[in-house]
Amino acid sequence: MKFAKAAFGATLTALLIVGCGSDNASEQGAASTTAAAADQRSQDFDSHVLHFNAQPTADLQPEVAKQYGIVRSKNRAMLNISIVKKLPGSTGQPVPGDVTASASNLTGQLKTVSLREVKDGGAVYYIADLPVANGETLKFDILARPADYEGEAFQVSFTETFYSD
Repeated sequence: MKFAKAAFGATLTALLIVGCGSDNASEQGAASTTAAAADQRSQDFDSHVLHFNAQPTADLQPEVAKQYGIVRSKNRAMLNISIVKKLPGSTGQPVPGDVTASASNLTGQLKTVSLREVKDGGAVYYIADLPVANGETLKFDILARPADYEGEAFQVSFTETFYSD
């Protein structure tokens, strides 16, 4: 069981760190940005970094998916979100927050995104899984406000296309 938890945490960490990039956030209203490059999966917001990723749930190990109640399928996607507070001289500290997400396909059809918080050791993740069709492109809109942050919520949008073949 400890191996499965460690594998899940390692899997999420690897998924969230892949292709980190940085754009500056808007200073008007909610801090916001759009992840332009397909491989950009993090956004710097001065004191924090927001990590995000979406992929088919079939990529998870079976025992890990079962432990966390995630259906493994090429026709399901998993959204992962993590907030990391910047700390000088370190990789940062994961922090909880108020995190919401929505998803829509290219025809504007909304997908239900029910995020749940997962704490694994010192890590804090927000995950959701949802159905996807082969070749479907989803636009994810994320709004996150770290619990230790007084400013405007962080806003990020990105797209991902899912293939089941």
